[in-house]
Amino acid sequence: MIKRRDKFPLIVELEPLYACNLKCEGCGKIQHPAGVLKQRMPVAQAVGAVLESGAPMVSIAGGEPLMHPQIDEIVRQLVERRKYVFLCTNALLLRKKIHKFKPSPYFAFAVHIDGLRERHDESVAKEGVFDEAVEAIKEAQRRGFRVTTNSTFFNTDTPQTVVEVLNFLNDELKVDEMMISPAYAYEKAPDQEHFLGVEQTRELFKKAFAGGNRRRWRFNHSPLFLDFLEGKADFPCTAWGIPNYSLFGWQRPCYLMADGYVPTYRQLIEETDWEKYGRGKDPRCDNCMAHCGYEPTAVLATMGSLKESLRAARETASGSRG
Repeated sequence: MIKRRDKFPLIVELEPLYACNLKCEGCGKIQHPAGVLKQRMPVAQAVGAVLESGAPMVSIAGGEPLMHPQIDEIVRQLVERRKYVFLCTNALLLRKKIHKFKPSPYFAFAVHIDGLRERHDESVAKEGVFDEAVEAIKEAQRRGFRVTTNSTFFNTDTPQTVVEVLNFLNDELKVDEMMISPAYAYEKAPDQEHFLGVEQTRELFKKAFAGGNRRRWRFNHSPLFLDFLEGKADFPCTAWGIPNYSLFGWQRPCYLMADGYVPTYRQLIEETDWEKYGRGKDPRCDNCMAHCGYEPTAVLATMGSLKESLRAARETASGSRG
C-alpha cells in the first residue's frame, strides 16, 4: 500500500555557499558575516539533503555555485542518481569551469539574465557581465549543454523591457527554456525601493504577455503560474513544495524568508506552521508572487485537472515550435 503524503517537494533549492562574485542590489545573500561567506557545504551533506527530501529536481544556487570547489562533484552525484539538476549561475565563471561538467538530459545551466546589456549590468552593479553571460551561454550550447535562463523583474521594468529581453533569449540566443519572477523584497537587500507590488506585477506581465508572446516564448513554468502572474488566477502559498537547504540547514518557510532552521527535512515539514504564511496571512508575504511559493500550487492544480494538464501540454508544444 502506498503511503500518501500531503506535503512533498517538487524541487529543492540547494545553497551550498553564500559567497558571490557580484553584489546585486536586489539580493541579500552576501550580507552574511565574512566567516559564513567563507564556508562551503561538503559534497556528502549537499547530496544527502536532497536524497533525504526525496525531491526529483534540484536548483543549486547561492551565492555563486561555480565558486564552490566541488560543485562539479555535487552535480555529478545528483545526476548519477537521476535527479534533474539546474545550476543557477551569473555565468562569470562558466567558460572557465565548463570543462568540469558533462552534458546530460538531467542537467542544465540556469543563467541569470535580468535585461539587455545596460539593464542587466546595472542590476548586477558591474559592466561587462551581460556580454560574458551571452558568450558563456553560446559556449555551453556549442558543447551540447541544456541552457535555461532566470530573469527577475523590478518596478523599474516596463512591458517593453520584459518583451525585449525575453525575445532576445527566446529568438536570438534560443535558450531551451526561460524562468521569470517578480522581485521579492529581501529584508537584507541593499535596494529596497524597486520591488514590485502585486498589482504592479499583474499589470506588467499582462501587458508583456499580450499579442501572442506568452504562447510563443519557451517558458519553464506551468500555464496556471503564468495565469497567476498576470492576475487571471490566484493561489495560496505552498512554500513546502520548494524547500530550501543551505549552510544553516532546512530554512523555514522558504529561501526568501528565514524564520529559523532545522537539521532534518522531516522537522521542516512537520514542525513548520505552513498555514501562517502567504499573502493576507503574514505582512512580509503581502507583495510576494515568487515561484517558490506559488508555482507548486499551480503545478498541483494542473496535475489535479485533466483540462489543465492538456492545456499545459499544448502550451509547451506551442512554445517549443516558437
